[in-house]
Order: sequence, then structure tokens, then C-alpha cells
Amino acid sequence: MSSQSLQQPSFLLANLKADATTKPLIQRCQDLLKIIDEYPAKELHLIFPWLVENVFGSLDGVISGWSLRLLHSRCNEYNVVLDFLNPSGPMMKLVYKLQAEEYKYELPVNYLPGPVKACIQEGVLPDCPLFHNKLQFPPPGVLTLSLALNPFEFFMFNFAHCLVAPRNCLQTQVSSLTDSAYFLLVDMYLKYFLPVEGSVPPSPFSDSRGSVTAPSPRASGVSFAGYGVHSPSLLKHHIFHQPSVNADPAAQEIWRSETLLQMFVEVWLHHYSLDMYQKLQSPQVKLALLQYRLSMSSMPCQPHAPPGSGTFHTYQEPFSPSEEHVLVVRLLVKHLHAFSNSLKPEQLSSSPSAHSHTHASPLEEFKRVVVQRFVQQKLYLFLQHCFGHWPLDASFRAVLETWLSYIQPWRYTGEKNNPQPDQNRTVPDKWEPFVHENLLLYTKLFQGFLNRAVRTDLVNPKNALMVFRVAKVFAQPNLEEMIQKGEQLFLEPEHVLHHRQPRGYLTPSQGGSYLSSRQRVVTDTVFKVKSHVYSLEGQDCQYKQMFGPEVRGAVMKFIQIIAQARHTAKRISDHSTEAAANNSFLSWFGLGSSDLSNTFSGAEPEESGECLKKTHEFLDRALENLCQIFKLNQGQLAQLISNLSSSQDDGHSRQLPDCIQGENGLILTDLGRRQIINGLRRFEVQYQGDPELQPIRSYESALLVRFLYRLSSLLNDRFRGHMCALCSRSDFLGRLGRRYLADPDSSVRPKRSPLSRRTLERSLQPRLSLRPLASYRTLLLLLLFYLLGALLSLGPLPSTVLLLTGAVLYGVLMTLFAEKLKTH
Repeated sequence: MSSQSLQQPSFLLANLKADATTKPLIQRCQDLLKIIDEYPAKELHLIFPWLVENVFGSLDGVISGWSLRLLHSRCNEYNVVLDFLNPSGPMMKLVYKLQAEEYKYELPVNYLPGPVKACIQEGVLPDCPLFHNKLQFPPPGVLTLSLALNPFEFFMFNFAHCLVAPRNCLQTQVSSLTDSAYFLLVDMYLKYFLPVEGSVPPSPFSDSRGSVTAPSPRASGVSFAGYGVHSPSLLKHHIFHQPSVNADPAAQEIWRSETLLQMFVEVWLHHYSLDMYQKLQSPQVKLALLQYRLSMSSMPCQPHAPPGSGTFHTYQEPFSPSEEHVLVVRLLVKHLHAFSNSLKPEQLSSSPSAHSHTHASPLEEFKRVVVQRFVQQKLYLFLQHCFGHWPLDASFRAVLETWLSYIQPWRYTGEKNNPQPDQNRTVPDKWEPFVHENLLLYTKLFQGFLNRAVRTDLVNPKNALMVFRVAKVFAQPNLEEMIQKGEQLFLEPEHVLHHRQPRGYLTPSQGGSYLSSRQRVVTDTVFKVKSHVYSLEGQDCQYKQMFGPEVRGAVMKFIQIIAQARHTAKRISDHSTEAAANNSFLSWFGLGSSDLSNTFSGAEPEESGECLKKTHEFLDRALENLCQIFKLNQGQLAQLISNLSSSQDDGHSRQLPDCIQGENGLILTDLGRRQIINGLRRFEVQYQGDPELQPIRSYESALLVRFLYRLSSLLNDRFRGHMCALCSRSDFLGRLGRRYLADPDSSVRPKRSPLSRRTLERSLQPRLSLRPLASYRTLLLLLLFYLLGALLSLGPLPSTVLLLTGAVLYGVLMTLFAEKLKTH
């Protein structure tokens, strides 16, 4: 290639980089539209990687790109960006233009998901066919491996990675996460490349053979059955001996659909911990890996291994998905259910034999297996990670709804008459195979939710709503029976299966017989359930039945916690109602309650009386549904609730939480933590500092508090000796002085915090406190007193003398009466 031919593309790229810093986004999109239409693919090839990075941001998160996740409908550029990036827009036109010329673009392995990166660095072929036959060996001296992706794969990887890439500018999120341009683009791509009706539109560009070249998504003799399944019988192959794969002509129709889905699943869901990865490895896979390492160690010339390779520990990554990430995953799950449910009834009921596949189009075949083969395993690991690591707050609702969307595919059948099935609608029997082949997503994740729920504040209406949602879903008629049947199939003894027809049976056309067809169906169903559990939990998993005694006992404890939370919500609601009734105009003058713990103005809105009524309603209905699911006795439940209600009165709620004695004081137990979370008990928090230095109250004048404190401090410093002498006397004057001056004995208070067992003792010397004069109530009473004196023709001085005389007489009388009460 001559230098003259290189001049124009470099000049074009330089102009685009300059325009990116000077021109507004709308004008840049218009310029790019003209460039894509006018320039040939040979020149657009060199600007494509920069353009993708400029739009979606860099893979390391340094460059934010167009900030699609922050671009919402109120922005001026919103519609322009959507038109430019939609599946039929100029950007996708550029992708197809380059795809027709079979260009390749390098992607560093370091930016792949952790498990995929670890496999490649170990020299083991990843389970996803998307990354097969794409590894590029680095030149000598370079340690970074890379993959060669075609334009469509490169574009989709960067688009998917935009969601999980670290961004420093995303601290302030948009008002609605589902209103962003990125969320809408995901929805557009899913509807375009995974159409519920019709087929995927063809590419506007074609190569010399008449169609855009597919990236050979699978071998011609390989069906979808091997996608995404960790089967013990499938050994991973050595990655440096990749066989050449011939494109399947039938796959030309859907290769873009496969690529898009695999990119989304791999980038968004393929993350899990080291323990989970090791648990998923079958003994055969571990043996194959060991044999490979031995063979590699004996090779005279070995390829360069990246730093840190040689162990699967290298893929451990700090993976903590955001709420936006989970919402996008839920959008994917919902669309895949709708996509799969759009399968024609005749194709849905056909047998999965190779003979029937000849009558099904690739798109119909893709719909039949898309959920189980592509999404199930990685989504289960993703949800399990979220259940175990998500904070115990209301933001877990996004994870919860994603889980509930997956386990309810019957909600996305496209029926217009009743798109939202209610609780009384029976789950159709045709969904029983789905429940059986996804058993762990019902049973194991329900137990995971149960472990979370017992540690959350169920008085909060948002948390109570989540409990109600889960109980309502599992209480749908016929679902509980399906789950129980699936557990029975999994627990069927292995020796029973050996006496039955093996799974690799012969069809009648191959010499078999239909006499044992039912037996074969049962055997095949048992195999599918066991394969599902073992592939997700490992060969040595200890399955815990959802309706077994252990989980049933945990549900009973959870019901007790729900009953406690109901009682607490009712008590707080009643108390809030009474407080609101007493919080009249007189409370401004200090006649209402002055308890700081009960009048904290920073309380959450969820603690209002109206929200607590919703809490009570949600928990009531959750209790009913749990009793229906686990066939609990309503009489025992009513007795349990009545016992809790009678024992948890106000006096009981003031007791200390359950603690044990430790070296440094009291230590909360798990029961005590749950009591605090659900508001059943609490520590009595008291102010133990200097009374004069307490925070200024809302019913006090800040200016007067500070002024009177300085004045009282001056008087106390001046007359401290006289005050001490007066209060040390044992006669009547001493007792009278101690009544008006600060009493040192009143400052000895026990420290009720569990951090220490010591008693906080202070020997405050007698002193004068003028702070009560800063209260608005006191000031109002003084004003009324002086106004009354003016009406009686008394001046300020006589009124002051009368007031002081009354105060002295009140102190004398109270001192005398207090002495008589002590003698009695």
C-alpha cells in the first residue's frame, strides 16, 4: 500500500479527533453520517476502532465517550444519538459495510470477563463458542494476548462493556435508570436481532457470495445442545490446537442474533467467585487441564504466558453489579422469554431429534433452546452472587424482580387479554418441564432469599413488599406441586436409573420400540433434572429440599419474624397516630413530649403511619401465602401470632436486646440483632455529657442559649466557693441551695451501651444553670406574666420582685415537702 493511500484516512481520523473536542455532538453525528455514506470501507476501516471508543468510551473507563448511560430524554442530543446508533442507523450501516470486507479488530484478552480471561491465559478453550478460533498470538516480547473480532462482534462487545466499565463520571445518576439512551438502545437491539415476530432483517451490504460473511458461530455438525452446558462428558480442548470451523449455511440467517446474545451474556453475566468456579469443574475437566499442563511442560518451546497465569486464581475480580446493570439484565430476561415463547406450537411440540430439526428454521431452533442453553447457568450464578453480596436495603428490589421474571416465563406469552396474571391463575402444565430444568432457580434461590429476609428490617414497607412479592409468586396454584415433583425426580436413587432404558435409546426407525416410550420419557426427565443440578452446583453438591424439614423450620422462624415485624409496625403506627394527635399548637410552647428519641425530626418517610399500614398489609398477605405454600396449620399460626402480640407489650419492648457477657461488656447475639432490626427492643440511649453543653433544641433560642451559658459560667467561676459551701451544709439552707443549684448526685448515671461495663461517674460541682430561660415556653410565660402585671398596674421592677419571691417560696415549700416524704 502506497503512502499516498494512507494519507487520506489519517487526515480523516485527525479531523474527526479535532472535531470531537470542538463541535457539538449533534453536528458530529451529522458529519459522521456523510462520512459513512461517502467514504469506502477501506478508509472507514482505520477510523472504526477510534469511533467505537469515542461513542462507548474506552474499555478501561478513562474515556467516557458519549455517556449513553447519562443521556436521558430531556437532553437535546437524545433523539439524535438514538437515530445514529439504532439497529438501522448509520453506525450499524458502517458495521455492515466493514463486515462485508471481512476486516478484523483486536481486543485485548485483559478486558474479557474474568473466567473467560482465566481460561484463555491457562490455555484452555472457553466454553463459549464466541471466542473460539479468534486468539491472536503476540509477537516476540509482547505478553498481551488478544482476540481478532469481526466488526459486528467488536461493536457489540464495546456496546455491552459500556454497562460494566468503570466510569468516574457516573456518580450522579439520571432520575430514571430506564430512561437512559443506553437502556433504550439495548431494548432496540433485542427487538431487532431477536424478533418476536418475523425474522431478522438482512444486512444492506453483501460480499461477493451474496451475503455478509458470518463468523462461523458453530460447526456444521454441532447443534445448540452443546451451548453453555458444563457437561461432565465434554472435555475442554487445548486452545492452541483450534480446529478450523466451516460456516454452517443455515446459520447465516441468525449469526448476528447469536453473536449479540452471547456478547450480552458473557459481558453482563459471566462473573463469579473462585469457589464457585472450582465447584463447577468436573473431575474430567480437572484431569484434562492437568494433562494439558503436563504436555505443555514437556514441550521444548512454549508460548509466552501472561504474568499471573498458570492458576485459575487470576480471574478473581471485584464484581459488584450496579442497580442499572441488574435492570438491563432483567430487560434481557424478559425479552428472551417473549422471544422463546413466540415459537410456533408445532415447533414447540416437536421432538428434539435430529430428524425434526430438518423441518425447523434456524431461528425457530434458536428460540427453542435460547433460554436453557445460553442464559440459564450464567444467570443463576449472577443471581446467586447478588443474593449473597447485595446490601440489605430496598435496592435489592431490582435483583428480586429479575429473579421473579426469569422463573415466571408464562407472564411473557404475548397474551393480550390478561398480560398480568393474578395470584388465582393456575400455572399451565406445559411449563412443568421448564420448572424441572430450572429447579435450582426456584429452590436454591428461594432459600437464599429466605436467608436475606430474616436479616432485613421488615418494618420498612419496601422490604415488606419484597417478601410479599416472593410469597405471592410461589403461591400460584400448581407451581408448588411442580417444584415438589422436580425435587422428587432429582432425589430418585441412581440404581433405579440403571435398570431403566439408558438415555441413548434407539428410535423405532433405528430398531427401537415404543413399548418403553413412557419409561424413556421419565428416564430422560430425571437425567435432565440431575444434569441441571450437577452442572450448576457441582458433582458433590448436597441438595437441600425446599419442602424438607430444614427449610420448613427456617420458614417457621421467618414467620415468627414476620409476626414480630407486624406487631412492631402496628405499635409504631399507633404511637405515630397518638403523637400526631398530641402534636398540637401547644407543643410549640413545649407542652408536648420532649423525648429526643421519639421526636427525632430526621426520621425516614417509611416510618410514617400511612406507610406502616402498608407494611402491616404486605406482611399479612405474605403470611397467608407462606401458609398456602408450605401447607401450614392456620390455627397454629393464629396461636403463634396471638402469643407474640400478648408478650410484646410496651414494657417488653423497653427491655434490652438479647446479649451475652463478654470481656469488654455486652455482646449482641443474632437474636438481639434481629430484635433491634425489627424494632422489638433497643438500648436506652441517654445523654451523659455536660448538661450545659447539650445540643440546642428546636424549642430554644440559640442566641440566648449561648449568652446565658457565658453568663452562668462567669457567675459560677466567681462564686464557686460560696456555692460549694452552701451545698455542703446539711441543714435546711443546704438542701434549699442544692435544689436551685446543680446536684452532683444526679450526674451519676449507668452507661447502658454494650461497649463497656463501667459506670460513668462525674463529680460535678454545684453551679447555677440559666439555660431554662432560653426556652420559648419560658419566654412566653414571662411575657404573659409581665403583661398581667401591666394590666394590674405593676411596673417591671415590682413584677420581677414578685416573680423572684414566688420562686423562692416554691423552692422552700418543695424542700419541706420533699423532706417529709423521705421521712414517711
